[in-house]
Amino acid sequence: MTSPWPPPEPGVLTIDTAGGMDGRTSGYDKRLSDMRGVYRDATAYAAAVAERGEDHLVYRVEDHRNVNGAGALIIGTSTLQPGRYGDEFAVTRGHLHAKSDRAELYHCLSGRGVMLLETLDGRSRAVPLTPGAAVHVPGHWVHRSVNIGSEPFVTLFCYPADAGQDYALIAEAGGMAQLIVDDGAGGWTTRSNPDHTGYRKGAA
Repeated sequence: MTSPWPPPEPGVLTIDTAGGMDGRTSGYDKRLSDMRGVYRDATAYAAAVAERGEDHLVYRVEDHRNVNGAGALIIGTSTLQPGRYGDEFAVTRGHLHAKSDRAELYHCLSGRGVMLLETLDGRSRAVPLTPGAAVHVPGHWVHRSVNIGSEPFVTLFCYPADAGQDYALIAEAGGMAQLIVDDGAGGWTTRSNPDHTGYRKGAA
């Protein structure tokens, strides 16, 4: 693909630790109504909807895209609100990139979270993130943000503009293979998801 000519103007961004981005070009919100089926405890999810309403904000994504295609980058912020659904912490939907060899960087701006990562062949990692820490997610890893704290978990992300996202992969597998749950002592731990049926072949 040829580069656009003349080249686009540089994107000048101001990003704060609350996830606000001056210079954003797009974004979206995910609310409780969008998270149906994400948490194992359907009763706890229903109770949260009854208490907070379907329009309750779960997370917000803001991003900057000034050019598309090979070689371009998407830069943005993800702000995941705190919450509990049974013993599970609040999560994003999670995804594998549609072009699964594409990598992504996440840098924690504020809050406390975990990046849950899995491969199609069964490897799993849970990487804790606090302000200043970052995780470089390689291609071929499914990934999801988890808020284990009491404040919003805000990350700055960057990935190739041609990567795309496959959100259906996790739902079709009955959720990710591991869950991030309360350890009963004020912290978090991982637990196997008995509903996980394996990721579809051909996603890689």
